[in-house]
Amino acid sequence: MSDLDHPLPECPIARFLTVLDGPWATLIVRELLTGPKRFTELRSALPGISPKTLSSRLRRFVLTGLVTRTAYPEIPPRVEYRLTEAGTRLQVVFDAMSAWAEQDLPRTGSFRGTER
Repeated sequence: MSDLDHPLPECPIARFLTVLDGPWATLIVRELLTGPKRFTELRSALPGISPKTLSSRLRRFVLTGLVTRTAYPEIPPRVEYRLTEAGTRLQVVFDAMSAWAEQDLPRTGSFRGTER
């Protein structure tokens, strides 16, 4: 049973986090914001991602309407992934995350808790 066999949460932020769970999901969207990509292009752009994880995230994005999957009848077969309108609207979210990280997170060093 996949995560999408269950209804999405009522809370909009919880729905967002359900679809864009984990760093790989966010990084896949980041790559697709620059334009359509083939599976191998996405794997090359995301060192360390397993084919299973990439396939799973892309399948979830297609089911939730963030990405379209187009299979071209060629030999060898070619499949292309592209953000839908809903997916491209994530650009403003990514811009806000980037601006926040630039302003409020150090580029080097480590995280140090202030709790004692």
